[in-house]
Amino acid sequence: MKRALLLVLALLGVAGFTALGIWQVERLAWKLDLIARVEARIHAPPAPIPDRAQWASLDTRTEEYRRVRTSGVFLHDRETLVQALTERGAGFWVLTPLRTAQGIVLVNRGFVPPERRIPATRTGGQTEGSVAVTGLLRATEPGGGFLRANDPAGERWYSRDVAAIAHARSLEGAAPFFVDADASPNPGGYPVGGLTVVRFRNSHLVYALTWFALAAISAAAALLLLRSREPR
Repeated sequence: MKRALLLVLALLGVAGFTALGIWQVERLAWKLDLIARVEARIHAPPAPIPDRAQWASLDTRTEEYRRVRTSGVFLHDRETLVQALTERGAGFWVLTPLRTAQGIVLVNRGFVPPERRIPATRTGGQTEGSVAVTGLLRATEPGGGFLRANDPAGERWYSRDVAAIAHARSLEGAAPFFVDADASPNPGGYPVGGLTVVRFRNSHLVYALTWFALAAISAAAALLLLRSREPR
């Protein structure tokens, strides 16, 4: 009776672990397709930002990392600093509203170190008049960072939450996405654009091999149980 129970458990293990391995193979195919599509978007010629009529129904996750261009006038008096950790160290992203023909679009103009967080320390970069912006369309980052919620009242921002920033800065009808500006230099050197990190965690092959290995061990255990004799 005990051997029969162990045999059933081993066979269930074979079925369960095999199913999990197949699922991870499917996830691997999906992730590789996603990476290929994003790579194609990043290196494609820039296209105009989505039309305002599409904003309400726009699925920013499917459009994310698309290379776009737009133009307008920066509203520097309504910029927002969001904490950032980059290859240049810790500092802030400078998110500035851009008034375009389509409406208000938040632009992540780039990174500034802590000593440059005050606009007066980077007056050269406070561009006046009409400007052109090329960059990557990005999805909003609601809520905040890891274990740190955004605090609009205290001016502490840990994520680029478009809706919350638009509300805090009275930017009615702002686009539901933001644009990461490319590496085109700003006057005075700050903010520093073009620091978007495009990296997707892809451990599905390792997970699949792990599940298939466990399935093989379970199958070996089942085979041993079938070949063994009942003890006298």
